[in-house]
Amino acid sequence: MKGVITLEKASNEKITNGTNIRELIEKNKKSFSVTTVTEKIMPILLLLIALVSILTTVGIVVTLLAETIEFFKRIPFVEFYTGTILKPLGDNAQFGILPLVSGTLISTGIAMLVAIPIGLMTAIYLSEYATDRVRKVLKPILELLAGIPTIVYGFFALTFVTPLLHAIIPSLQPTNILSPGIVMGVMIIPMVASLSEDAMSAVPNSMREGALALGATKLEVTWKVVIPAATSGIIASFVLGISRAIGETMIVTIASGSNKNFTFDVTQSMQTMTAYIVEVTGGDAPAGSTLYFSLYAVAMTLFVFTLLMNLLAQYISRKFREEY
Repeated sequence: MKGVITLEKASNEKITNGTNIRELIEKNKKSFSVTTVTEKIMPILLLLIALVSILTTVGIVVTLLAETIEFFKRIPFVEFYTGTILKPLGDNAQFGILPLVSGTLISTGIAMLVAIPIGLMTAIYLSEYATDRVRKVLKPILELLAGIPTIVYGFFALTFVTPLLHAIIPSLQPTNILSPGIVMGVMIIPMVASLSEDAMSAVPNSMREGALALGATKLEVTWKVVIPAATSGIIASFVLGISRAIGETMIVTIASGSNKNFTFDVTQSMQTMTAYIVEVTGGDAPAGSTLYFSLYAVAMTLFVFTLLMNLLAQYISRKFREEY
């Protein structure tokens, strides 16, 4: 009797176990089907997300190009890019972009004269001389400069830097290109310093130790070993800084004025391409007018400038990259 009961229990356990196994198989099938669908959908979804930036760039180029072509149907291409007079209003309107180009390049040059030496020296100190404790304090403080809104920099240039420079240079006009150029350089210092410091920190310590073992001083190691090895990243930071200065808007709009002077006198009021775009979009340019289409021609020129700077930075990074 006991044997029969034991056998019956074993049989029930087998059935129960079999049922559990079948349920597990069914669950695994369902789970497998969901995973399979997810694996097929995710690459497509990620591709669509990746295409957003590309489609946005294409949309910008198409929009600018269409309106720029319309502008050049009215104003000759050569006249626009060689003209030294920009008078977009009035019956005898003239559209020459050279005053805007000169203002943009001069402000960028002033900014880089400030940003490159200070940024590079800061990067050298943080990478080669500062202790870990000092670096952890100074680098976040330095990068706070990058978080300040550019409109604040603009008012700083207009209300503090310009009066300060006027005390030194009496001929300095209330709005000029020198003051915003200097302030732009201060704004770009964190970019140059941070990227250069990262490039120098990536140089293996074995190279430093080898140079020190041969009798080189700390300064010689920095200038003759570390900086040449980090040239790619350092130059790329300079080029990206130039690109950032070319595209700056609020500082030059507030502090450089709106006079469209074709001059190289940094004490004079000048206008950059970005400031002109702000002026036209904020003014009363009727849609379909030559003034309206000039906005797109200037924007396309600025877009090409920035694109070339970014391509140059990528080329330099690939050309001079050191593999360790």
